[in-house]
Amino acid sequence: MLISESGIADFFRKVYDALNVPVLSTGSSRFSSLSILLFLKSIFLLFFFTGILTRILVHRILLPRKIDLWVSIAVGKIVKYLVVFIGLIIIFQTSGIFLTSLIILFGALGVGIGFGLQHIVNNFISELIILFERPIKVGDRIEVGKVAGVVVKISARATIIQTHHNIKVIVPDSKFMNSHEINWNHNGRKLWLNLEFGVSYREDPDKVKKIVLEVADKNKGVLKSPASKVLFFRCGDSSIDFLLRFWASDFISRIKRNKSDLCFAIFRKFRENNNEIPFPRGIYIPNQALTILKSN
Repeated sequence: MLISESGIADFFRKVYDALNVPVLSTGSSRFSSLSILLFLKSIFLLFFFTGILTRILVHRILLPRKIDLWVSIAVGKIVKYLVVFIGLIIIFQTSGIFLTSLIILFGALGVGIGFGLQHIVNNFISELIILFERPIKVGDRIEVGKVAGVVVKISARATIIQTHHNIKVIVPDSKFMNSHEINWNHNGRKLWLNLEFGVSYREDPDKVKKIVLEVADKNKGVLKSPASKVLFFRCGDSSIDFLLRFWASDFISRIKRNKSDLCFAIFRKFRENNNEIPFPRGIYIPNQALTILKSN
């Protein structure tokens, strides 16, 4: 069965009329299904083209001019928020949603919304401070509160930290403004680490120093410059204790694992050279002797 052109036109006219039937009204403004769809489409296009504009600004304008990466990202975010804010005002006005009506509406809900949004605004401002001051950045190993791990993302609300257990923890950005934090990478990838160990009083300290420095020099994670140092810092009850101080760049992401590998290597070298590793010595009293002592 063929449908005439007039029938098709009549069908689309009815669909168009149905979409233009008002389904929502605020004050003197009336909104149809079509106007709501156009409103949502405008918002989608605003965010879509704002994202493209931000990428062009950061990667094709700022970075080619050798502007710092994190400054470029911060500028890009500020421009994005300004464009979205202005664009939303224009979309609301052209759609017939007057801001005065919204102000009255928000005024009625102001107290509740204010308390609800204060944390969001706090986190938003904290993100901008983080991007400009750069106390932390993506890739840094940090400790904040009881959370320790590597920063994988900094967003408008929170910072995502991946722990060594491969667990991602979401920390509000304001947490970094209101509490102490440890940033292992703040001065770069180089890290100065200490490793304590002890040997028997029978061992020659100079020989121990030479062996440990050889092990540290062969370890890929230990930097050759600045040079590692072995310090004789204590005479213990059953051992003479040393401290290996070394600079590393690859230890940051897996500090405990890499320290463990270094300890394994030192232990193997001590075994090869018959170096005695001390342990606390106690006095063994047989049960029979202990019975005699108690009876006396």
